[in-house]
Parts: sequence; structure tokens; C-alpha cells
Amino acid sequence: MIEGMVVEDSTGISALAKVLPPDLGADEEIDWSAAEARWGTRFPRDYMAFMSIYGAGSFAEVGILMPLPKEYIQWDPGTFEEETENARDTWEMLGGQEGLDIDPDDILAWGITSGPDILCWLTTDSDPDNWPVLVCGRHTRDDFTLFPCGMVEFLRRLLLDEYDPYPLSIVRGPSPRYVHWLEQQKRRKAGLDRYSGEPRSTHH
Repeated sequence: MIEGMVVEDSTGISALAKVLPPDLGADEEIDWSAAEARWGTRFPRDYMAFMSIYGAGSFAEVGILMPLPKEYIQWDPGTFEEETENARDTWEMLGGQEGLDIDPDDILAWGITSGPDILCWLTTDSDPDNWPVLVCGRHTRDDFTLFPCGMVEFLRRLLLDEYDPYPLSIVRGPSPRYVHWLEQQKRRKAGLDRYSGEPRSTHH
């Protein structure tokens, strides 16, 4: 049992940890006051709990972003900034989508895939804990798809393959490991595969 897991159980983190071990995660130690000032809003409690246990990082070609930039070793691990702009620009470029009434200013990105899909919240509710997930799918059936659940529950269902059709543009693989971005960069610098931790092959 991870310290603090019971306290955070209402956020769904305990259920997620059963299918996505957080052993290679880390507390991101985010200045939430600064993040709230930057984005003009509080954040969902499940996202805050996720960042305190897993931190930013990735699994199975799904990456979780930070609300504020941090110093890095080799490459910028990514923040909300660029992907939020990309998702809003995509909505405006498409001229909206039938069945969805969305102000692009209410789109806030929290994740990406190698697809490259953009994982967002729709922030219209005054309570961030009620923000649903909005997927901007680059090669999916619909350009934008709304899921009536929070980020952590969306990830749990994704890992348990409960969506039909699959909502992302990536290929479903074997049971993933979540690896914090800093651990990935340390491994890469040491000549190791950033996910497995094994030496990278020299063959092409």
C-alpha cells in the first residue's frame, strides 16, 4: 500500500494503482497556487492526487503533462501550454463538431499520445471535480469525443479495455509500466531503454 493511498481513495487512485503500478512514479511537488494563478482555475482532485503519486510521465504511449514547466535533463517533458493551444486550434479549424457545443477556451489539455491524440478536460463546470474528459483524436472515428468521467477513471477504463470503440489512435499493447519523466531521462542518458530499463540495442 502506498503512503497516502487510502486518503486519496475518493479520487479513484487506489483503483487505478491496481492496474497501473505507481512504483516508478514520483511526487511532482507542484506549486498548485502558481498553477492555479497561471490557468485561472483550481484543478480536479484526481489529477492532483495522480501528480502526487505518479507525477508526470508516460505509459503505453500515453503521456501525462504538468501544468507548469520544470527544469529537465535532456528533453522538455511537456506542459499543458502547447497541447492546450493545439486542441483549441483543432476545434476552431474544424469549425466545431455536430452534437458538441464547446467554447474552445473551455478546453484544457492534460495528456497526449503518440497518436498524436490530445487528452483534455472540458472545463465548463465551476467544480473541477466534475470536468469530463474530452479526447481530441487525430486518427479516431470522431475528431472530438466526450467521456463523462474524470481523468483517473478514464485512464483506469482505458487500461481495462472497457471502451468500444477504442478512443485513442495508438495500438493497445501488453500490461504497461508507468515511468516518471525524470526516470526516463536518467535511463536514456545512461544508454538504457527509457521504459524497460534494459540496455538499448545497437542494431537498427
